[in-house]
Parts: sequence; structure tokens; C-alpha cells
Amino acid sequence: MVELNPNEQLVINAMKELGATKDTSIKTADDIMKKTNRPKGMINNVLVDLVNKGVIKRVAREKASGYYILAQV
Repeated sequence: MVELNPNEQLVINAMKELGATKDTSIKTADDIMKKTNRPKGMINNVLVDLVNKGVIKRVAREKASGYYILAQV
């Protein structure tokens, strides 16, 4: 199990509540930002950290990248 800091845990919880748990239900950084009520810059930094840890997956799309949870945390 990967150790998550409080901001990472906040983002993961928001993604779970939004239903971003599989590749067919990805959510954007804007979706997560609205759910957590945190600045977009902070959300983007946390998303990059979570991708690097292998907890979530980033899906590049035309307009905005989407994210979904890979590992159960």
C-alpha cells in the first residue's frame, strides 16, 4: 500500500465520490477541483504525484486530460 499525504488522500476520496474508479469513468482536474474546493494548481500537483506513485492513471484527451484510480487505497 502506498503512503499518501493529506492532500493526496483528499484527491483520492474526491475521485472515489465522483466515481473515477475505472477507465470508462474518468474525471478532469476541474471536476476534482470543484469537488475538493481547492486551488487548481494544488490539484494538478497532487495528480502528478499520484500518477508518479502509480495510484492513478492519466488519460490524454483532446480538451482536458482525465484521471481514474488504478489501485485500491
